[in-house]
Amino acid sequence: MVTNFPLAGTRCFGTGSPIYEVYHDEEWGVPIHDDRHLFELLILEGAQAGLSWETILKRRKTYRQAFDNFELEKVANYDDMKIADLLQNEGIIRNKLKVNAAVKNANVALAIQKEHGSLNNYFWSFVANSKPLQPNFASMNDVPAGATVESIALSKDLKIRGMTFVGPTITYAFMQSAGMTNDHQTTCPRHKQIQDIATN
Repeated sequence: MVTNFPLAGTRCFGTGSPIYEVYHDEEWGVPIHDDRHLFELLILEGAQAGLSWETILKRRKTYRQAFDNFELEKVANYDDMKIADLLQNEGIIRNKLKVNAAVKNANVALAIQKEHGSLNNYFWSFVANSKPLQPNFASMNDVPAGATVESIALSKDLKIRGMTFVGPTITYAFMQSAGMTNDHQTTCPRHKQIQDIATN
């Protein structure tokens, strides 16, 4: 989706970094309902822990190649040889705990699909009426720095199910990127655009 962003200076974030500008203008906050895409975002947010999101965005293409485009069944069945291969791949974050988490979390995600019909049904049940939250932050300083009631609830449930790298800060970032909350500040043109998408 090309947004023809009108005023670069009014972005919530990202101005000055081409890859971040595109992410802000075209992706961040757009409601996602595709299971594969939701799983990708969850894994990438976990991979980002301790790093910058820009670092992950620069590796996103390589991540998709390395993880079979985040197809759940394939990732869930990765064996020791595949994991060892991933840990040699310089195009991803070669953290053994994070790579193992992706495989473990894929198996949990498959179980969630069976229980709830889809990841989409499950994740969106953590926001009221399964609709994007509209907090109307006037400034990015108003955006919670760590977590929200919703992200804490999601994190707790995912951990109970056996997922890792899904702390409340990670799940909040996931909810933002998946459009479960419209955290674009009200002075950002994308705020109204995302609001319109969410209500149509």
